Amino acid sequence: MIRISVADVGEFGLIARVVARLPQGPTSLLGPGDDGAVVTAPDGRVVASTDLLVEGVHFRRDWSTAYDVGRRAAAANLADIVAMGATPTALLVGLAAPPTLAVEWAERFADGLRDECDPLGASVVGGDVVRSEVLTLAVTALGDLGGRAPVTRAGARPGDSVVVAGRLGHSAAGLALLRAGHPDDPVVAAYRCPSPPYAAGLALAAAGATAMIDVSDGLLADLRHLAAASGVHIEIETRRFPRDAELGRVAELLGRHPFEWVLIGGEDHAFVACLPAEAELPAGCRWVGRVFSGAGGVRVIGWQPRGTRMGFDHFGAEQ
Repeated sequence: MIRISVADVGEFGLIARVVARLPQGPTSLLGPGDDGAVVTAPDGRVVASTDLLVEGVHFRRDWSTAYDVGRRAAAANLADIVAMGATPTALLVGLAAPPTLAVEWAERFADGLRDECDPLGASVVGGDVVRSEVLTLAVTALGDLGGRAPVTRAGARPGDSVVVAGRLGHSAAGLALLRAGHPDDPVVAAYRCPSPPYAAGLALAAAGATAMIDVSDGLLADLRHLAAASGVHIEIETRRFPRDAELGRVAELLGRHPFEWVLIGGEDHAFVACLPAEAELPAGCRWVGRVFSGAGGVRVIGWQPRGTRMGFDHFGAEQ
């Protein structure tokens, strides 16, 4: 089989092949092909978020397929938009690639982006392609608030309930399995291709969430961001988290404790939110703690993490 590289087709040939795989959704008035895209903004305000993924830091091609990387890159950004209480509308994607990169890799990456966006009605409306010695992806997501106030990190109030939507710890457990040489374990799929509970995140916003964040750096780290922004103290109880048989199996295999991944592991892109005590808990969400007055901080009641690392930090100690 002849392997065609991006150098063989050139910049514009690569763009044409990728764009052909990216149908436009209902929010795209003018998609790829011009100097800029035109996306509907019925609310009059646009929520925007951006993220970088660098090979060797965020992904490895020997661990993840191009399709997986595309789904993962889109999910990380779409979850940020949903965490603001907005509906995702569009992605802009920059691809910096070595000239030896296979065209098929770029095409399958585009397929992953498309398939993660499609259920939300969002689409990839543009981007850029450049040459680089290190494969790097830059993704910007846009979203519409639909007339609602944005849900920020700064609105939590004493007396609020702390609730979680989505699974926690699976992505970190999958990464641990890859590092330990178990690439075929089914839990690895959660690292390669996370599944953010988008509908539950939007339901939390509709239920009156006072603050919300997607769990990308780890539950404790992200709760600390929320507590600091809101000027409150948060307590969570580990007994409130359901027993997870899959995490238990992997923890036994690797000699770890499941809560290392549940509390500290990131990139599941679950949502943690603060809800008024009287609010109805949306389907798929669970109560795990409470908000109190006090300086921004987080206390864990139950299993206690060892060490000082509470989540991911790009410039911290080795992760």
